[in-house]
Amino acid sequence: MLVHNLYKPFEIEYLEIETCPVNEHRHTFFELIYTFFGKGVQHVNQQTLNYYPDNMFLLFPQDVQHFICTEKTGFLFIRFNEVYLTSQKPRDDRGGLGDWAAKMEYIFHNTPHLPGCILREQADKPLVRALLEAIRRESAEDRSLHREVLQQLINTLLTIVARNISLLGQEERQGRGQDLVGYIHQHIYDPERLKAGALAAHFHISLNYISEYFKKQTGESLQQYITRYKLKLVETRLQYSDLRINEIVSELGFTDESHLNRLFKKYRGMSPSAFRRQIHEHAI
Repeated sequence: MLVHNLYKPFEIEYLEIETCPVNEHRHTFFELIYTFFGKGVQHVNQQTLNYYPDNMFLLFPQDVQHFICTEKTGFLFIRFNEVYLTSQKPRDDRGGLGDWAAKMEYIFHNTPHLPGCILREQADKPLVRALLEAIRRESAEDRSLHREVLQQLINTLLTIVARNISLLGQEERQGRGQDLVGYIHQHIYDPERLKAGALAAHFHISLNYISEYFKKQTGESLQQYITRYKLKLVETRLQYSDLRINEIVSELGFTDESHLNRLFKKYRGMSPSAFRRQIHEHAI
């Protein structure tokens, strides 16, 4: 099967087509797809859905998908990877942008993975269309500060998208166990908030019972779940960024490089450096 990779933080493509030029394929990145006009069918992960004008779809890394147009369709594709989200985190986070980036990362990793249009707020639809019209126009021109303007427009769009897919989360979320998991994902960069005492206080559960309760809900201990999720983020950074190992250690709160190496070998059977080499060798 054809695999599409993205070798820069984001890219934009606009197509007006009557026949989709690409057969079934999968991505290694996130992709927002908007239909300005036209009708047809989207096939994603063995599910089939009709699409219409002003629909927006969010595709995840490793999704398998293609479109069949029944009418000429105007597609806008916005492709981005986790490197784009993490690159929004400034060294000095006095402006709060790092918090925004962490929230976006959390939402995109934890939204219910359901096909279909992701726009739930009717009031957002005209705003989304206006933003996408601006992105389409700006991407077609090479003016001063072109890339910076595009980045600001995309960030605004992602914030609105996040609001809508968080509604999907509310529709799908069931029980306090899922709330606990969501809390961990949201605060994965803040070790103090991940301590059992902080979780117990936040969810009004006895400190003596919180670990037992979490394991009953998820099948894993609290610490094991946190470790596995952190290692998933480590894998993403090793695969899609050029961050050094010590930078990943600092960002995700590991004690030091040897701590990360020990955990990574335990769960993945190789060191982070070996994992990165293996990924790059397979990509060649």
